[in-house]
Amino acid sequence: MKYYLIAGEASGDLHGANLMKALKQQDAEAEFRFWGGELMEKVGGTLVKHYRELAFMGFVEVIFNLRTIFKNIARCKKDIEAYQPDVIIYIDYPGFNFRIMKWAKKKGYKNHYYISPQIWAWKEGRIKEIKRDVDAMYVILPFEKEFYEKKHQFPVHFVGHPLIDAISNRDQVDPKVFKKEHGMDERPIIALLPGSRKQEITKMLSVMLSIVENFKDYQFVIAGAPSQDREFYSPFIQKQNVHLLLNKTYDLLSVSQAALVTSGTATLETALFKVPQVVCYKGSRASYEIAKRVINLKYISLVNLILDKEVVTELIQTDFNSKSLQKELTTILDPYQRAKLFLDYYDLEQKLGGRGASEKTAQLIFQQIQQLAK
Repeated sequence: MKYYLIAGEASGDLHGANLMKALKQQDAEAEFRFWGGELMEKVGGTLVKHYRELAFMGFVEVIFNLRTIFKNIARCKKDIEAYQPDVIIYIDYPGFNFRIMKWAKKKGYKNHYYISPQIWAWKEGRIKEIKRDVDAMYVILPFEKEFYEKKHQFPVHFVGHPLIDAISNRDQVDPKVFKKEHGMDERPIIALLPGSRKQEITKMLSVMLSIVENFKDYQFVIAGAPSQDREFYSPFIQKQNVHLLLNKTYDLLSVSQAALVTSGTATLETALFKVPQVVCYKGSRASYEIAKRVINLKYISLVNLILDKEVVTELIQTDFNSKSLQKELTTILDPYQRAKLFLDYYDLEQKLGGRGASEKTAQLIFQQIQQLAK
């Protein structure tokens, strides 16, 4: 079978790569063509465009880059027609994928969506497009199945969260060896996860690094995004007691005492590593004001959303400042608070449905496409 996958972010590259590996186990003759990154490329197939060329952050930033976005959409459609896949697999990234999906449905391609866009947070009206254009939906958060099936009468497959597999299958890291290899001393590590896009990273690190001098018993380590090179981070690592690691986020989290994390998938990854965290977010003022009016959620972190209570502190926009960040980091370094948080993290993992998300999804996709081919 010929599979065409579209992932527009680093997390999509990770989940896309694991899904491709699982599809290979189901289909010995699987061929891949995709929009993604290095992880998907390592599995095999043809990378059409890297996700770093697709990532635009916030409402205003998207508007300024509309010309590039439309060019990419046109190129994607042309590439699909030339490839003639048996199935197109969309991995989150709704702004781009929904446009391709609508076109593809009219052209007669099979549309399978892995990792639902967060229409339960905003743009719930997109359910009409999903019902019209999606042949099969695979959701990874427990409350999404109820949202789709009970509220909108659209059947979906809950496959569990692929991060559990990605984290469980890793080799263990020895903290002492890790620190020595990367030129660090023996002090505990506070991980900084400022996001993956340049605009985002710049905003987040300016505040995160402002409190370094107040925690001299710890060393701070920036988790460099795979989409950025070392040179981009150079201005941020001029401070004493600050290190940079590229493409080592999971190793870093596995040896960290605490973390300051930009809202997104990283909040869930940090929780699954059982690392106490403060969730942070700061966008442009215009983007934030628009978001406030269209997003209807009690929380912004996946940890709090899944558990439906405030387990991790969220510092958003003006609340994300040096004073508040110092206070909240001090809190999560307290042994009592850490023990309480670990119990909540255990409950979180149970709710996510266990291992095997990629394998379950691959099996369902292959079975359905195989049936159609008969």
